[in-house]
Amino acid sequence: MLTFLMTRTAESRARFYRVEVAYNLFGEYSVVREWGPKGRGGQHLLVWFSNLRDACMAAERWRKRAMRRGYVTEGTTV
Repeated sequence: MLTFLMTRTAESRARFYRVEVAYNLFGEYSVVREWGPKGRGGQHLLVWFSNLRDACMAAERWRKRAMRRGYVTEGTTV
């Protein structure tokens, strides 16, 4: 499982953005994106991929997009 955790503090509102790649029980890979105000439940979106390469490429694309929006990488877990 690969997880990127990013945070952003703007206008005194702390926010988080998380991207996670995981293997599921059906032999597919899923990418979970979760975002919202820090300290509260946020929104999430789950996308399935048939192979690990496509899942990692999508996760990296979403991570870069979040960084362009001002999020800073707080931690990465492998």
